[in-house]
Amino acid sequence: MKIIPTEKWPIKMWLDEIEDGALEQAKNLARLPFLHQWVAIMPDAHQGFGMPIGGVIACKGHVIPNAVGVDIGCGMCAVRTTLKTVSPNKLQNILNHLKSVIPTGFSHHKRKQDSKLMPKMVSFKDYVVVSRLFEEARDQLGTLGGGNHFIEFQKGSDGYIWIMVHSGSRNFGKQVADYYNKLAIRLNCPPEVPKAWQLAHLPLDAKEGQSYMKEMQYCVDFAFANRKLMMERIKEVFSTFCPCSFGEMINIAHNYAALETHYGQKVVVHRKGATQAFKGTIGIIPGSMGTPSYIVEGLGNEESFKSCSHGAGRKMGRKQAIRTLKLSEEQKKMKQILGKPTSQRELEEAPGAYKDIEQVMNHQTDLVHIKVRLEPLAVIKG
Repeated sequence: MKIIPTEKWPIKMWLDEIEDGALEQAKNLARLPFLHQWVAIMPDAHQGFGMPIGGVIACKGHVIPNAVGVDIGCGMCAVRTTLKTVSPNKLQNILNHLKSVIPTGFSHHKRKQDSKLMPKMVSFKDYVVVSRLFEEARDQLGTLGGGNHFIEFQKGSDGYIWIMVHSGSRNFGKQVADYYNKLAIRLNCPPEVPKAWQLAHLPLDAKEGQSYMKEMQYCVDFAFANRKLMMERIKEVFSTFCPCSFGEMINIAHNYAALETHYGQKVVVHRKGATQAFKGTIGIIPGSMGTPSYIVEGLGNEESFKSCSHGAGRKMGRKQAIRTLKLSEEQKKMKQILGKPTSQRELEEAPGAYKDIEQVMNHQTDLVHIKVRLEPLAVIKG
């Protein structure tokens, strides 16, 4: 861990190097008047909007929409099967079938999903954004989305075949984030925090702050319901081709804010591209589509606000990846993995666009303990 002591609050970093833009954002966070203790930067960190992705902060009495981000509740789930092998032919058949069952990218279901599968809310009138989008979201429940979201089949170091899903809250998260960030900008006038920092905040004891926390939590719950439904449908397809049983689903989010107690004070912990790593918590840290992922157990390190990385972390933007990576080289990296990129456009999520997951894991041995290493066999990208 490195410490930067130059700002109002220290910056603690679990990495060797950080890009200039992400470091400047971390310094802005470390100047906030309501920050608690310090800024924690995880080993997969890179520049985001307002706050680095891979950042963790605790705030006293305030919540910052941009310190959660637009894909609220985005996270991982994983299930272990009772199988120890699966043939490439069967995996290819499973991939082909799943593409007709689970919409990807901007696609939605043609029919609305059962409203009983949606998270419960006490009253529509308490949710300004969610209530407006509720019916539309029923088309999106059980869909993967785009970007770095994926479905992956893996072989574990424990000898078993695993299934993993990475997805978020679809349009819910984006709309809630945008609405409350704009509201925060209006309320922060005259600005307590410079507008250029993109860290407009809402007081937690004001109705606007309470409303954001409520709608944000609904997005977290929706993202979980979305992953859960996809996993159930993946299991149905998988067991059709490969009869087996399944273990309990592991689920963990990496974009949210939550009330927690740290260093004797109740604070709002913001995890933006960071995973909770309380002592004994089972989590998931994915690599890229061509590198291993990990099932981990949290060590409860208070210096990171009991958090760890949420993945490998990007080392180049999507446009840069498409422009500079070579298709043949990226295909070679993925060897026999099914679902490898077939066009230059698909290189935005290629292994070369991401940091070395092994280095990322080596930087956080004081945050998590590795339980299972998962080698990719086949992948569907959003």
